[in-house]
Amino acid sequence: MSNLGSKPLKPGLYLVATPIGNLEDITLRALRVLKECDTIICEDSRVSRKLLSFYGIEKPLMVYHDHNGDVMRPKVLEKLNAQEVVAFITDAGMPLISDPGYKLVNVCLENNIYLTVIPGASAPLAGLVLSGMPSNQFAFCGFAESSHFENLSPLTMTLIFFEAPSRLVKTLEKMSPLFSNRKVAVVREITKMFEELKRGDFKDVIDHFTLHPPKGEIVIVLSPPELQEATDETIDTLLEKALKAMSVKDASEIVAATLGLPKKKIYKRALDLINSS
Repeated sequence: MSNLGSKPLKPGLYLVATPIGNLEDITLRALRVLKECDTIICEDSRVSRKLLSFYGIEKPLMVYHDHNGDVMRPKVLEKLNAQEVVAFITDAGMPLISDPGYKLVNVCLENNIYLTVIPGASAPLAGLVLSGMPSNQFAFCGFAESSHFENLSPLTMTLIFFEAPSRLVKTLEKMSPLFSNRKVAVVREITKMFEELKRGDFKDVIDHFTLHPPKGEIVIVLSPPELQEATDETIDTLLEKALKAMSVKDASEIVAATLGLPKKKIYKRALDLINSS
């Protein structure tokens, strides 16, 4: 243990990353905080007790989630004002990443309460690394919502989503027309025994998971758009696909961004296609 590890923990809120599957994926510093804190705030006590029991940790637990946050924040603040060391964990991975907690962090900042993070496992980053997609620019888009796909499709970077296994195939089918010029990777059960990566075009990945219904936690990673040759045929093909799912304006913007062409030119061509149909 380093000299840093021998110092008493400073009172305040510690945001502690926990494993996303394999219970061995936890840092020495995280274990020390969980062993030496006064209280652990968790999302689901049943899930958290499995991890804590594995490492022989027994601490008072307070359950904090989206539905009880307004009630629990004053209680947590009371403990912090009493100079307690409070650890905050969620069911898996980094706290606050598609999990509750940011309002509690804001309360700490507003009240000048000591706050720090104990970094560790993160499913979006693990999925990105395993996918092999470009990682110089990326956006984590949370749980996949088809109503957001139109706004996300013009982004020229790698996109990362969470998804449930029961919805995976339908989600990929909804993504396909809007993200047709991207590669897709589905990474599931990261760090677990049946970890799997399937990467390719949408058809290949959809066919695979139609034949092999997935289980477990899932991360979808989409590559940046692949630039295509701006022939008239390519423009028309992309516009026809886009116009099936969105307005003329939005379709024109997406196709223009994909091909690196002026929006006015693509918009005019979209109108021509509609008038000729």
